[in-house]
Amino acid sequence: MRGLVAGLSSPHPMATGLPAIFQEEDPFTVRFTQAFDDSLAPIFSTLDNLPAYFDARYAPEDFLGWLAGWVAVELDETWDVGRRRVAVLNGAELLRRRGTAGGLAAEIELATGGQAEIVENGGSGWSLDAGSPMIGSARPALMVRLRVADPAKVDRERLERIVDAAKPAHVPHRIEIVGAEPSGAAAKRAKKSGPAAAAATDGASGDDEPDDQPG
Repeated sequence: MRGLVAGLSSPHPMATGLPAIFQEEDPFTVRFTQAFDDSLAPIFSTLDNLPAYFDARYAPEDFLGWLAGWVAVELDETWDVGRRRVAVLNGAELLRRRGTAGGLAAEIELATGGQAEIVENGGSGWSLDAGSPMIGSARPALMVRLRVADPAKVDRERLERIVDAAKPAHVPHRIEIVGAEPSGAAAKRAKKSGPAAAAATDGASGDDEPDDQPG
């Protein structure tokens, strides 16, 4: 139930449901029922706008936490309301990608506002030659590198929880939190690295193998 809203009138005043004799001859009863209209007005307003309550773009701020529980999103109360709305809107997509390198990066970036790079030891490939060596490493490992403007402001414990929840339980991981790259540096690094760097981010290459010691 929503709280009282000053100045909000009820679309269905109780007095209109009284017998005509009360409406015309008993002004006290009419005034008495008007006191209840103030309490009922927010209920009618909620019912009239019910679809908006289930849309993270328009739902009241205090409903966002409830909607977040539907899509298993953990909202940080320090986030502004716009960021919380985006988190809930993207919740279903994050669940669909849960367990993938891209999904982990997206979840970390949403929680921190930084740029996440995921490097894992696994990969996939094919060859026409029998007995070709396997790519990657037999020992699982995962490295998460987060670039943010101010590393000191990152809640490392929260970041650890996000990684633990999203990665396979048997895979050890290590987290690096570094300062953001200068403007244009990321594009230059990607250009020099070529397709291999992009593939490693998506877990399709084992060329950049992380340190397999958990951090």
